[in-house]
Amino acid sequence: MSELKFSEEHEWILVEGDIGTVGITEFAQEQLGDVVFVEVPEEGKELEKGGEAAVVESVKAASEVYAICDGEVVEGNEALADEPSLVNSDPMGKGWFYKAKISDPSQLDDLMDAAAYKAFVEGL
Repeated sequence: MSELKFSEEHEWILVEGDIGTVGITEFAQEQLGDVVFVEVPEEGKELEKGGEAAVVESVKAASEVYAICDGEVVEGNEALADEPSLVNSDPMGKGWFYKAKISDPSQLDDLMDAAAYKAFVEGL
């Protein structure tokens, strides 16, 4: 069973077993504007919750994408190097940043479900 969760930093994680696919939300990509460069983590990189996992640059700003939980990167989305605009056109699909093996699933307990995230964004 897969489960989609969101952070207050506007990142999402789709959890399937012990693997999480991570990206930024529709709201985050709208705030950034046109994405022109993305640096994704390499396979094998150890991530620590709250630490830098990836970098995204837009015409407006450069921003870090933080690790949503502890884990080891099993795949970075190399398609973003050639086509960073996927983050704008499909942030919750083809615009994902990385997949990681989740070390501590309990860290996901503080994240929001879709309804809670929607309410959070509406309150900003």
